Amino acid sequence: MWDDYKDRLTSLFKGFEGFAEVRLERKRTLSIRMRNGNIESFNRTNNLGGFVRVLLPGRGWGVATLNSIDKLEQAFKDAVEASRVLIPDEPIKLAEVKPVVDKVENIMEDPYHAHSDEEKIDILRKHDELMHQHGGGEIAVTTGVYAEVFTEKLYANSIGSLIEHKLSDGFVYAVAQAKRGSDVQQCVKSRSSRNRFSDLTKLDDMVIDAAKTAKALLDAKPVEGGVYTVVIDPRLAGVFIHEAFGHLSEADFIIENPQAQKLMTLGRKFGPEFLNVIDDGTVMPELHGTIVYDDEGVPAQKTYLIKEGVLVGRLHSRETARKLGEKPTGNARAQSYSFQPLVRMTNTAIEPGPHSAEHIFDGIKLGVYAIDAYGGQTELENFSFSAGHAYMIRDGKVAEMVRDVVLQGNLFETLANIEQIADDFQWGRWAGNCGKGGQSVPVDVGAPHIRIKNVTIGGRK
Repeated sequence: MWDDYKDRLTSLFKGFEGFAEVRLERKRTLSIRMRNGNIESFNRTNNLGGFVRVLLPGRGWGVATLNSIDKLEQAFKDAVEASRVLIPDEPIKLAEVKPVVDKVENIMEDPYHAHSDEEKIDILRKHDELMHQHGGGEIAVTTGVYAEVFTEKLYANSIGSLIEHKLSDGFVYAVAQAKRGSDVQQCVKSRSSRNRFSDLTKLDDMVIDAAKTAKALLDAKPVEGGVYTVVIDPRLAGVFIHEAFGHLSEADFIIENPQAQKLMTLGRKFGPEFLNVIDDGTVMPELHGTIVYDDEGVPAQKTYLIKEGVLVGRLHSRETARKLGEKPTGNARAQSYSFQPLVRMTNTAIEPGPHSAEHIFDGIKLGVYAIDAYGGQTELENFSFSAGHAYMIRDGKVAEMVRDVVLQGNLFETLANIEQIADDFQWGRWAGNCGKGGQSVPVDVGAPHIRIKNVTIGGRK
């Protein structure tokens, strides 16, 4: 759809002194929400607009957004004028990158648009029935969400980049809420797919597990607080490394925070030699966080953040890379054409380790097996995460379910206390989005099972 605009963009940059970039975007969405078998909302959107950013020599960023592409030239003039009046405290410079001309599209084997609205509603109806059926009569509320997003982008800049990107994305949420008297417990599951609509029709096991887990939590006792050896499952391990460590690796945060600069010194040893942490926006086309190019036209890449236990990298935009004398990593991302790019993660993961998942509980006399992530908070290196649910480990075996499991501690001490990283790596393939600076972008996480000693578990005393 962008052929008519390419010449207009090229003409904007002719004779221009400084740097300029334009992002045009069309996004079409469908979102269906069902509660206890009844459709609560059915929404379609179709948004088209653009974002212009200009950096004149010795000046600040001038920005203009447009909701009608007919106003492209005026928006460019407005951004130029805005840049002209902005004088930064220190010159803004960008790391050099090569111009890119490319077309990217994730071609679905079974596209969403080939299926009717009724088929999509039927997914949620089936999930509702399964949750009630397998909840033993104690599922009080079920919530299901089906959503799909089709995005078409055109990025161009004054150094010669011209990138077209088409992306189809879809996801399903299933929430089972169990109730017994005043006790309410819930379990949330999700799945995303960029490959096939049929992927979202084959989630019976996931949905049944949500209902059974919510019901089982009614019978589970709160964990006794204390210090334990903890095994965390791949989902929780992935969320942990994203939230507690990944955000600390975003270079804009490091630049703005003197304490983070001291903590995140390249070459610092953070964990055992079998600990490797990556961010990779290219690893698999179907993952929710894969981007191919970021919103500055920089190719995404695999970036090692921790390698063999040592901090070796961080995530960058062109501006932060220049400030720190490092290379751009393709991590400048914006929620939509209405926003400026920020340094953001893509697919963040702990790589598989050398230990057998089959024996990861061996030798633990009393411990906790924490599963799934329910929520958490981080404050620089300190974290607090709630597991979705958990089990006690007794004499090397998984025992009874427990709930209200909150993992607390210092990130760097916790990384140093990793005893084992298993060989059973998996990507989350979840419908996750990450928030920062008032923006939300799709991400994914991955990890194997991780075993950590001396973890503080908040719970009943």
